[in-house]
Amino acid sequence: MSKSARNKNARKNAQGKNAKNAKRKNALAQRDTPWGSIAFFTVIGLVAVVAIGYTFMQTRSSSADSKSIAGLVVKEDLGRDHTTGTVQYDSDPPMGGDHDPAWQNCDGRLYDAPLRNENAVHSLEHGAVWITYRPGLDTAQLDALKEKVDGTDYTMLSPYPTQDAPIKLTAWGHQLTLDDASDARVNEFLRGFVKGPQTPEPGAACNGAKDTP
Repeated sequence: MSKSARNKNARKNAQGKNAKNAKRKNALAQRDTPWGSIAFFTVIGLVAVVAIGYTFMQTRSSSADSKSIAGLVVKEDLGRDHTTGTVQYDSDPPMGGDHDPAWQNCDGRLYDAPLRNENAVHSLEHGAVWITYRPGLDTAQLDALKEKVDGTDYTMLSPYPTQDAPIKLTAWGHQLTLDDASDARVNEFLRGFVKGPQTPEPGAACNGAKDTP
């Protein structure tokens, strides 16, 4: 066999060997790739994306539904500084603004005396709903309000002598005036604003602070 023929055969053998090695490497790579794990984590990632999207849409929906409550008054750009002094609020009860460093305990509390505004406003900042009533409210109506608040975390009830209506529901930057405790908007307000999207400090406590009026 001539030298050129031998060289040609050697090149063919080398090419064949390289092709076999490449196939072997591909087969090993296919076998070693953890496709099951990849598929599992891909599914987990997709589920997380869907869950986050659902939560975001629910929050937006809750916020939109809350703002559609008939008669709801909304106030924005409220101050949030701490002060131990007296604050001159522009509504009774106040809907937010500067407030005392200590919040009023609001873990389903029923107070029988007026609260200090500055402490109650701090509770609103934490996501509480403050239900107030004008003294002299019918006993049956007052009992209905107490039933809503008693045992419901992030709510509190107290008399408010200077308010201009029998009942008011207040959250941070939001207020609803009512004449009757049986009004369906009481439940709408509570659903929308107890630890709702208006809360400036989500997750902040509603107990462990001021426990008396």
